[in-house]
Amino acid sequence: MHILKLIFKNSFRHKLRTFLTILGVTVAILAFGLLRTVVSAWYAGVEASSATRLVTRNAVSLVFPLPLSYKEKIRQIEGVKGVSYGTWFGGIYIDEKNFFANYSMEPRTYLAMYPEIIIPDDQWNVFLRDRKGAAAGKKLAERFGWKIGDVITLKGTIFPGNWDFVLDAIYKGRDDTVDETAFFFHWDYLNETLKKAGRSWTDKVGWFLIEIEDPDIAAEVSLRIDKNFKNSLAETLTETEKAFQLSFISMTEAIVIAIRLVSFVIIFIIMAVVANTMAMTARERIGEYAIFKTLGFRSFHIAGLILGESLFVTMLGAVLGILLTFPAAALFGKELSQYFPIFNVERETIVLDIIAALVVAFVAALFPAWRAIHIRIADGLRRVG
Repeated sequence: MHILKLIFKNSFRHKLRTFLTILGVTVAILAFGLLRTVVSAWYAGVEASSATRLVTRNAVSLVFPLPLSYKEKIRQIEGVKGVSYGTWFGGIYIDEKNFFANYSMEPRTYLAMYPEIIIPDDQWNVFLRDRKGAAAGKKLAERFGWKIGDVITLKGTIFPGNWDFVLDAIYKGRDDTVDETAFFFHWDYLNETLKKAGRSWTDKVGWFLIEIEDPDIAAEVSLRIDKNFKNSLAETLTETEKAFQLSFISMTEAIVIAIRLVSFVIIFIIMAVVANTMAMTARERIGEYAIFKTLGFRSFHIAGLILGESLFVTMLGAVLGILLTFPAAALFGKELSQYFPIFNVERETIVLDIIAALVVAFVAALFPAWRAIHIRIADGLRRVG
């Protein structure tokens, strides 16, 4: 208890230096946590992917459609439990800066594969009956102030024209890992409108969503599907939902790597700051440590005092940084919701914060402790200042 009391008093002997060091650690841990949260948000769609869902798209590119007739052929393939389909719409709401994911799909079969998407029964029934009906995530509806019954107009990019939808349902996620910023509507409405206008893409879809009986046979089922459409006018590429999501992230992999590198650079910088603080502290107290040795304190006592002070200062700053990460992430998540639908501080991020703080504390105390232990008593007593 006397050692802990001594560590506490030593830590605040130079209040301004201690305050600035704690502040530096707090800012560093906060920045580190936010950057790691950005990386987690980047991979949120990948982590939320189900092992029982496959995605079949055109082998050339996602921008090329597939015939709707493929649906029944896929359904007959061994290992397939269910099939649905969807098409990316890419509409603009009022202004291009108001970006959010919007696509058409067959709601009954499509949402049956996503039990994590929860729609109230009364809204679900209305949505199914209304051909021009649409559903939006809770966060998206809150962002634009939408409510049930509102008419929402999207300006088509892939499919030109103004498209009117009635908001029949607002869905919630089963947990905080579910994207609540999407907007989807009936594929039949899109297809029928295109037919009336005599446009292309009629009776064609952007992708097929497939539910399989066992995740262990995902590779086999994928090969069977692609083999079935080999040498056709529209060959397919089937992959797990996770691989499908990763294909988009791979386009921005350099950015993710850069963010990770910056996050670790921050830790190295704060390590240098804390190490400098501890070096100054140990140098000023060399005479005191020499006196401790004459009183019978052993090397591990001296090292414990220095390490304890480093741990106290660093972990105090780390705790403050971690506590500030949550409101900061909530604020950033609200501002960046159109880019990162899921922006939550994960447990892994907190663990990394703590590990980083412990590493900084130990490394920063290493050299000052070694120097204090190895200095001779006579040399230490001769030190002035």
